[in-house]
Amino acid sequence: MDLSFKNISRINNLKPKKGRLLLAEPFMEDNHFSRSVIYMCEHNKDGSYGFILNHKLKLQLSEIIPDFEIADIDVYYGGPVYPSNLFFVHQFGDIIENSIKISDNVWTSGDFNQIIEFLNMGILDISKIKFFLGYSGWTSDQLINEFDSNSWIAVEESKNNVFSENTDLWKDILIKSGGKLKAIANFPLNPIDN
Repeated sequence: MDLSFKNISRINNLKPKKGRLLLAEPFMEDNHFSRSVIYMCEHNKDGSYGFILNHKLKLQLSEIIPDFEIADIDVYYGGPVYPSNLFFVHQFGDIIENSIKISDNVWTSGDFNQIIEFLNMGILDISKIKFFLGYSGWTSDQLINEFDSNSWIAVEESKNNVFSENTDLWKDILIKSGGKLKAIANFPLNPIDN
């Protein structure tokens, strides 16, 4: 089985696309993205952005929003762009005003005050919303260039992955994908340790 990195991004013949996941190549040295799983919210000729799904911060939403009453909602590191700004994805596009649909049953943005009010009232299921500080963004052609240089692997998204609290999501997605992707899941962080 040839797992040379000259073709890693083409292992499954998928390209970056809105609604897909991007998995960092196993030896990525950028600390922001090491073993990251990114949910792509936009990908077009003008640029791309998404959120890292598997880098949980040691921070609760109630620590950021003083009038928020629920103490146990985690916040994730979404990426290095605007890392002090709060963002979110959710499954409430039918009731949250100004939500932007990303894929089937996954939205981003929307009326933040409405979300906080509904969460405080217990109207929203907290397992169907995820909060991030910062996001991952690329300028025009930047992501395609990184993809072509084998920095990323694209896989199909599942809403179960988007809202998962699994910090081993990178490895688990690769294992479930099977074939050559499954073999990559067990690569060490440092290739010298192989």
